[in-house]
Amino acid sequence: MKIKGAQLVLIAAAILFFAATKNRAQPAPSGHASDFTSVQYFDPPHQQQLKTRLSGASAQPLAGGLLVITQLRLEDFGLNGKTEYIVDAPDCVYDTLNGTANSAGKLHAQSGDGKIRVEGEGFLWRQTAQSLTISNRVHTVLEGTQENQFLP
Repeated sequence: MKIKGAQLVLIAAAILFFAATKNRAQPAPSGHASDFTSVQYFDPPHQQQLKTRLSGASAQPLAGGLLVITQLRLEDFGLNGKTEYIVDAPDCVYDTLNGTANSAGKLHAQSGDGKIRVEGEGFLWRQTAQSLTISNRVHTVLEGTQENQFLP
C-alpha cells in the first residue's frame, strides 16, 4: 500500500487531533441531585441487608468522581438491622471512587441508641474500613453510666 504526501499529512493530522483531545483535561460534570442517597450492602450471604446509607439534601458532582453533599447523613447498620451509629454534617466532599467523605466543617455523631454523642470539627470517613476520624474540637458525651462523663 502506497501513501501519498497528502494522505500522510491527513493521517498525521488525525493522529495529532486524537492525541490532543485524549490528553485534554475533562470538564467537571454538570448536574445536581436532590435527596441524594448511596447505599452499601453486606457481603454474601447477607447481601440483602443494608450496611451503610449515605444521604444528603443535595449532591453536586465535581471532576474525579467527587460529590459535594449538603446536609450529610451517614447511617451504619449491624447484621441485626439495628442502627450502629449516625453521623450528620452540614456539608462534605464524598469521593465515590475511594469511598471516603471529608469536611473541615462541623460534625455530630451518635450511637444508634443515642447514649454516645460526639461533636467536632473536621472529619474523614472511610467506607471500606468503617472508620470515622474527627480532627478538632472533639466533645464526647457518654450516658448510661453512674454519672455522665465528658471527655476532652
